[in-house]
Amino acid sequence: MEKIKIGGVETFSIVDFPDVASAVIFMQGCPWRCPFCYNQSLQEIGKTTDIDWDSFYEFLVKRKGILDGVVFSGGEPLTQDALLDAILETKKLGYKIGLHTGGYRPEAFKKVLAHLDWVGLDIKAPLDKYQKAVGVCQNPKKIEESLDSLLASGITFECRTTCDPSILDIADIYEMANFLKNKGVKEYYLQKYRPIEGDKTSDFECEKFFADKDLVSFLKSSFEKFDIRK
Repeated sequence: MEKIKIGGVETFSIVDFPDVASAVIFMQGCPWRCPFCYNQSLQEIGKTTDIDWDSFYEFLVKRKGILDGVVFSGGEPLTQDALLDAILETKKLGYKIGLHTGGYRPEAFKKVLAHLDWVGLDIKAPLDKYQKAVGVCQNPKKIEESLDSLLASGITFECRTTCDPSILDIADIYEMANFLKNKGVKEYYLQKYRPIEGDKTSDFECEKFFADKDLVSFLKSSFEKFDIRK
């Protein structure tokens, strides 16, 4: 069986899977080059790493009864075809399964959906701005297809957007919120952009989204759950 490539591990988290004490697997590889990415070491697809699946699986065996969930994060988990096998092995141990994804590969997403308990779906930008947001050519209809599959699945999920002021403005947040609301999304979060090394972005530019009272009020009224993550 093909094994997933793991770029990093967080052995305990209470923030990556709501209300579930979890371990987090940061899977190696991502097709996107988002300007605000903090995990650039995870971008190279196929890169050999020092963490192997079998060792991590043994860790999960020992943590049964202490941890309740496992989150497959990235990078982008959907780059790896072995994701489904890893999820199925993990579920056999009795763990709940969370997935962090940008939804770029809907056909792979559909294969794992039925085995998930929760999804965090990153919405990077309005669909017509996706290439700017992810740094490469991307068919935005694939993002919408992934969202539609997620909505149809009935799985608990959230959508979230990192507010990089070099990519997004306040009008973009309104556009994304209306798009998600009309789709039927119930849970949406804005995440503060944290400048990467060498970035000259000011605190004011980062805070402008959250300081706009009209925008925040609109978002609170549009979703059953909304919050700002700083």
